[in-house]
Amino acid sequence: MNFWGFFWMFLDILFFVAYLVAVFYILFDLFSDTKLNGWWKALWIIFLFFVPFLTALVYVVVRGRGMAERTQRRRGVVPEDDSYRPRPSTNPASDIARAKDLLESGAISQGEFEAIKSKALTGRY
Repeated sequence: MNFWGFFWMFLDILFFVAYLVAVFYILFDLFSDTKLNGWWKALWIIFLFFVPFLTALVYVVVRGRGMAERTQRRRGVVPEDDSYRPRPSTNPASDIARAKDLLESGAISQGEFEAIKSKALTGRY
């Protein structure tokens, strides 16, 4: 076998293995999707076996975003909810004035006042 014969054989094997990985990934994604009806899963699988390349391409285009979300959920990556995090002060002067009132009323200590003042001025929580 000459160099070019080996080269084309290697390239064919590479593409075939890449295609098999894509097909198995699609099949895994199909079976892990709880929202998709069983008939739709069966239809995707039938098309995947009879028109493989086109079906794989259409599947990735149509359901690509869902594939990514399901993969992230399986890996335990959840989008972080920032609603609980404190936001930087939009008006540091009023925050410091409120903290000063709390300090004078005895609701907070001097150290807590300094922490609130520092957070209001730097924006770091």
